[in-house]
Amino acid sequence: MHRLCGYASTEKGFIRAWLQRLASGMALASTLLLGQTVVAAGIDGVSVTASLLEQTGASIDEPRLEVTAGGKTLSLSRSELLLRSQVITVQKDSAYQRTMQYRAVPISVLLPSAADHASVQFVASDGFVANIAGQDLAGVGQAYLAIEELAHPWPPIDANNPHKTASAGPFYLVWLDPVAGKISNEQWPYQVAKIRVEQPLLQRYPRLAPAQINASAPAMRGLQVFLKNCAVCHKMNGAGDAEIGPDLNLPYNPTQYFQTEFLRKLIRQPSAVRTWKTSLMPGFDVKTISNAELDDLLSYLKAMAKSQKHESVKRQ
Repeated sequence: MHRLCGYASTEKGFIRAWLQRLASGMALASTLLLGQTVVAAGIDGVSVTASLLEQTGASIDEPRLEVTAGGKTLSLSRSELLLRSQVITVQKDSAYQRTMQYRAVPISVLLPSAADHASVQFVASDGFVANIAGQDLAGVGQAYLAIEELAHPWPPIDANNPHKTASAGPFYLVWLDPVAGKISNEQWPYQVAKIRVEQPLLQRYPRLAPAQINASAPAMRGLQVFLKNCAVCHKMNGAGDAEIGPDLNLPYNPTQYFQTEFLRKLIRQPSAVRTWKTSLMPGFDVKTISNAELDDLLSYLKAMAKSQKHESVKRQ
């Protein structure tokens, strides 16, 4: 339980005043349930106690978002986030590929100092992990956290894919102007469970970089393409945060078992090379990864193949 100060009160008038402050932007709260008691901890240092659950509007089993920044972690309920939400329209939604309307909270509300953070991590419930530069979150792309309302559930992401029959909720990072912000599809994490300020991925996992002897200029540019588009699902040499896709260097690198022509096709449109109903890998068009960037990405993969770490891998 997070208590940012020791003061507690059961006065209903104080609760109402605190909620008014929450709605006006002066506090962002986390509501934690302790038997019949609700303890609310705001990031501005306010702590209050209420004897009745309905005084906060939170539900005992509703989805919660964990936000970690500045050494403090808050658990925010859907109800609390909806108090600060506004209606937004996303013209071309990444998950649904059409215009969508959401209740959403600006990321600037959750992370007022986003621009000061080198990297912010969005962890999804399925193992997808997006590490996004704080400057992008605070930039012209206009980042929002969309919140799925219980009374207005979102549709399935893909009703024809058994692994995608759930919606993008309960929490989904969306952008109002992704073109201006140069935001890729992999920077729209859905089913978000945690938001954490972290050190940049490469700083935490230096093994993601090719060995110095193989670190050509194209390979190093390709590393940046990998970090932005591939590391959300894949590890490299056992390094990385994601848990969805296979490691792209262990036990073998795709450049070792794909001809270059077909590897290009796989990255552009996976179904052009192989397809199955539960496939999760998206295709990357030229707007997301240009032809030059794809060349660099292949250079990076080839450089990593030369510096594989096989100590813990037994080949049959």
